[in-house]
Amino acid sequence: MDKIHELAQKRAAVEQGGGVKRIERQHASGKKTARERIRYLLDQDSFIELDTFVTHRCTAFGMEKTDAPGEGVVTGYGTVEGRLVYVAAQDFTVIGGSLGEMHAAKICKVMDLAVKMGAPFISINDSGGARIQEGVDALKGYGDIFYRNTLASGVIPQISVIMGPCAGGAVYSPALTDFIFMTNYANMFITGPQVVKSVTGEDVSADALGGSAVHASTSGVAQFVGQTDEETLDMVRTLIGFIPSNNLETTPVVPTEDSATRTDEGLRDIVPESPNRPYDMRDIMKNVVDDHNFFEVQPAYAANIITGFGRLNGRSVGIIGNQPKVMAGCLDINASDKASRFIRFCDAFNIPLVTFTDTPGYLPGVSQEHGGVIRHGAKLLYAYSEANVPKLTVITRKAYGGAYIAMCSKHLGADMVYALPNAEIAVMGPDGAANIIFKDEIKDAADPMSKRQEKIDEYRNKFANPYVAASRGFVDDVIDPATIRPTLINALEMCITKREARPAKKHGNLPV
Repeated sequence: MDKIHELAQKRAAVEQGGGVKRIERQHASGKKTARERIRYLLDQDSFIELDTFVTHRCTAFGMEKTDAPGEGVVTGYGTVEGRLVYVAAQDFTVIGGSLGEMHAAKICKVMDLAVKMGAPFISINDSGGARIQEGVDALKGYGDIFYRNTLASGVIPQISVIMGPCAGGAVYSPALTDFIFMTNYANMFITGPQVVKSVTGEDVSADALGGSAVHASTSGVAQFVGQTDEETLDMVRTLIGFIPSNNLETTPVVPTEDSATRTDEGLRDIVPESPNRPYDMRDIMKNVVDDHNFFEVQPAYAANIITGFGRLNGRSVGIIGNQPKVMAGCLDINASDKASRFIRFCDAFNIPLVTFTDTPGYLPGVSQEHGGVIRHGAKLLYAYSEANVPKLTVITRKAYGGAYIAMCSKHLGADMVYALPNAEIAVMGPDGAANIIFKDEIKDAADPMSKRQEKIDEYRNKFANPYVAASRGFVDDVIDPATIRPTLINALEMCITKREARPAKKHGNLPV
């Protein structure tokens, strides 16, 4: 019994982390401890801890006298809604959650297990960075994690949750994962404010340099931001409900009482008759998916395009759509990057894609051209063409030029393309086309303004409608907006057994 008592004492000591005072300090800053976060994230009493008694072996700079319970990271596995996940949560109460050799080894072990068992890996980051006392051993630890992040990419979903500081080399593991969640008090940067000031002279706060608001809206590094630990972890649970556990599984199917044949006449009123009036594409998405439940991904970044998850007759789908409310739904550098990464995630994990198109084209301008809109825009073409999951497209209004092709047209392998009756599919908008095609006639007319309008109407009637594309088979059907939901559900059921052979190759060369 003495041995059992000793075991209990040792386990209790490790579970206390950095001790009562440091735990109280963590709570005072509005943060949960590593174990509290894991317990909140996972199903009740499902967490099984691994490597509880691992310790460092560093003897430099007084480390031989430093006790680090659990090595500053809690690792193990449990379930979310009954589904297996692996987790590693850095413990800021133990040496600031700093990463050393054995800290990294614990993380690597659960990453390896996650890949073997085909389950998502969730990393909760709250760390002061590399453990300087361990020198190159700490750097080796980061490298080992990065390597595993890369090997696991496209095999299992990898989710990073930034719930405190994440600086230096530590930022690159989250950057290699599929989704990054941040709490509003978290920050991420390669070099901190002090280094920035000493090198560039810029005086900037940690939040302004790498806070959650910056990464959610400006850099595009983070996909989700929560105001509290609880809200952030709730979003992680929601995301897991939409995605498979690995690349060999199909998407989760969740029973719904929302009828597969439900129509909605209200959809007829969402898209304005005027081609230039804005509307919110999310209104269509939410009306079409099961129970109006649309889970948007990266809402604050590149808001001219929308990405997110929903369900159609219980089956999870990835949804992409232009946003006419922002920049008229133009495609630009950031929108192309955002959509391409989301599409490739969905394709890697067998999640069907549904695209809603309403775009006047790629955004013109010197800054876009110099910023590489050609290269970035090509990512969207590549991502859609590469994807071999079921691909369904609905053209709600404008689909002009190269942007028509890029938004999952038939020419990029869309399985089914539908258009609403007022859709305009053409090389460019009627106004611009008339100015070019009928330039001389307009110039020589007695009433140029009247002639110009006449030619605009002529072009619109001849080309800017869905029926020319439908006559070529580029649009499979022109549908009543009220029937979008049952149309997509029928098409999805038809496509779900899709098999598509591709040329054998090691990998393609994405225009990064």
